[in-house]
Amino acid sequence: MPRGNNLPKLDRNALERNRRMYMKDLFSKLAYLIPIQPGPRSSLHALLNQAIAYVKELQERIEMLKQRRQLLEGTHHEAAGISGSMSPVVSLRDLGFILELCLISGLNEKFTLDQVINVLLEEAAEVVDVSYSTVGHRIFHTIYFRAVCSRIGIETSRLHERLKELIF
Repeated sequence: MPRGNNLPKLDRNALERNRRMYMKDLFSKLAYLIPIQPGPRSSLHALLNQAIAYVKELQERIEMLKQRRQLLEGTHHEAAGISGSMSPVVSLRDLGFILELCLISGLNEKFTLDQVINVLLEEAAEVVDVSYSTVGHRIFHTIYFRAVCSRIGIETSRLHERLKELIF
């Protein structure tokens, strides 16, 4: 075999090696940027799944923070004498083994915190922590809960719909 025929194959091998090194570097940068769940050595597939989940979580958090800002701005306008009643906000977030329910409502809403907790209990949730704060004419409830049976879990879409029915 003439020597000239091996040169293109060597170039292809070098290009492929460089491509793999470049991709490995990109994956390490990605792994550095996201909070990785503890576990055995993560595969690239697991890393990408975690990155996707993390980006979705960040998008949900941005939406929740936007809603909170709007509510706080609405509260500021109400305090200044500018009317503008805002409807309640329900936000569910999966934090791994625990779920977070953020509920923002006015002082004169037609539901009670007890009713909200009863919905959680009916959906096989165990309440871990409850906190609230009042800002102006708004109440910010934060409820942390987990599934009573971790094998079964909690169907968050159904829970979200039931809470919306109760609150709105």
